[in-house]
Amino acid sequence: MEQIIDKNIGAIVAQDYRTAAIFEKFGLDFCCNGRRSIEKACQEKQIDPLEVYNALDNLQTKTIDDTDYKTWSLDVLANYIENTHHKYVEDKIPVLLQYLEKINNVHGNKHPELDEVYNLFRACAGELTMHMKKEELILFPYIKKMVASKKHKGILNAPAFVTVQNPIQNMMHEHDNEGERFRQIELLTNGYTPSEDACATYTVSFALLKEFQEDLHKHIHLENNILFPKAEKLETELLFHID
Repeated sequence: MEQIIDKNIGAIVAQDYRTAAIFEKFGLDFCCNGRRSIEKACQEKQIDPLEVYNALDNLQTKTIDDTDYKTWSLDVLANYIENTHHKYVEDKIPVLLQYLEKINNVHGNKHPELDEVYNLFRACAGELTMHMKKEELILFPYIKKMVASKKHKGILNAPAFVTVQNPIQNMMHEHDNEGERFRQIELLTNGYTPSEDACATYTVSFALLKEFQEDLHKHIHLENNILFPKAEKLETELLFHID
């Protein structure tokens, strides 16, 4: 707490970009007015600074994920992906779109690559949103149905898409597309390195893009390498009554 009190808002965000979301939540400008203390900024907004301090204190630090997802049942893993990674994408897309549009408008003349980054991410946002809905409404329910069928020894009827392999192949193709899109973004941003004249929003935008890509990689890994192969195997066991 003492370390936070001694720093201005801009310095806090510079040290940990994740705090930007907290200042955004309270309507505290960390960019143009980032040299103010939390106390002063809250006074101007008539906000209790203790609420901001508590939110900052509760910010979870990242830890190494050593969870063995391969041991999870398919229905639990599907729910985890939806509640964790899909939720993350849904939450971060509007924030990133706002930030990327802002820095493109302000810095785009000197850094024309920002326009391409913004357009690439906007395309990614649209495609990922549709992609996740297809998983949530079509693929994941069928996977959960297979798990229930095995558990209760019920009959598994063939789905409208014939076999789980069909939507899985489509999902993996779309994963490849988004992976390539982010490779282009990473190249355009020089590995998410802000320019020397970058403002706080510019710096936070690139940090969030990097985090978004890292989350997307884990998201895709859990599906491509664990959920999908196990779903295909389970379908084969159920259709051909393999114990």
